[in-house]
Amino acid sequence: MKNIKIIICLLFVSALAKAQQLQSYIEEAEANNPEIQAFELRYNIAEEKVNEVNWLPNTVVSAGYFVSEPETRTGAQRARFSISQMLPWFGTITARENYASSMAETEFVEIAIAKRKLALAVAQSYYQLYSIKTKQLVFDENIELLETYERLALTSLEVGKASAVDVLRLQIRQNELVQQREVLEQDYQAEQTLFNNLLNRDETMPVNVIEDMMIPDVDPLVLNENLQLNPELIKYDKLYESIEQSELLNQKESAPSIGFGLDYVPVSERADMNFSDNGKDIIMPMISISIPIFNNRYNSVTKQNELRQLEIISQKDERLNSLETRLAQAVHNRNTMRIKFNTQTDNLKQANDAEEILIKNYETGTIDFNDVLDVQELQLKFQINLIESIKGYYTEYAKINYLTR
Repeated sequence: MKNIKIIICLLFVSALAKAQQLQSYIEEAEANNPEIQAFELRYNIAEEKVNEVNWLPNTVVSAGYFVSEPETRTGAQRARFSISQMLPWFGTITARENYASSMAETEFVEIAIAKRKLALAVAQSYYQLYSIKTKQLVFDENIELLETYERLALTSLEVGKASAVDVLRLQIRQNELVQQREVLEQDYQAEQTLFNNLLNRDETMPVNVIEDMMIPDVDPLVLNENLQLNPELIKYDKLYESIEQSELLNQKESAPSIGFGLDYVPVSERADMNFSDNGKDIIMPMISISIPIFNNRYNSVTKQNELRQLEIISQKDERLNSLETRLAQAVHNRNTMRIKFNTQTDNLKQANDAEEILIKNYETGTIDFNDVLDVQELQLKFQINLIESIKGYYTEYAKINYLTR
């Protein structure tokens, strides 16, 4: 019982270390990735548009000089100066700000989507690096094993219990494993470059990849209800709200606009007369109203908004179906990987038992090196399949996290 507790504790510590290590890489990617930075800048621009819409029409200032001064009872008018300002209907500016804020919230959701996609890409690349690195270790072990068999074959050759062909077959098999090991090294370098590019850092920087990963005994619970919290669906909710704000703004803009102004006309005094208002300047306050009588434009915008809302509802339903399909497929693949893992574990155990039998046969002087190669090939196959099932399990688990966390 004490040993079992120690093993469980070590597995827990290993899983925790793996999660913390991967999470640190994801946080680094989010902080440095240029695509995320571009989305954040777009969000900042959208936020700034809230200030942009807080505006009024330009104040109109005009001045005119009478070339031929018109005579009035109080004197000749020399010039005319005017200033006027149009004002939108009450609440129009607030409606603009609300619409701009709703568009900014949509951009903020885009950041959340981009971060999730980046986290998934980092996790998938990390598990691929784990797979390649672990395969390299397996090939190293198998190359060393074949070297041991080669020495056994050479010894058997000296006493006439093996042929030179057996030795050559073992050497050929070693060469094939060395070749595959070198190919894996190239694969690792390429994947490491991809991983570092996701983190926007030097391509040659080493990546610390955990060496021991195991599939947990119990799969984490997956709740389909959590799909509703996925940013890919929340995005459509925000778009729907932005259209609602757009329609409120459209209604405000279809209302009349009010204008205020002031005219000032300087008047010259009449020299031939003397009365109280002689030469009195003219000051005329003005008020105007702009009525959108021909408002087909606003009616059309209202109809377009209604159609866009229906479009967004359909798009959200389609995306929900797509996410549900992806989630079901990810869960299916995860369960499949667990089945494969269990099968490959049993197969590998049996292949190791066969290897022990061959070694014991060597001690009695009877060994068939063809059987040795067959068993070694099976061992390698089962080891590689075991690694692939572990990588596949965690890759599918990362997809499930993307969809439901």
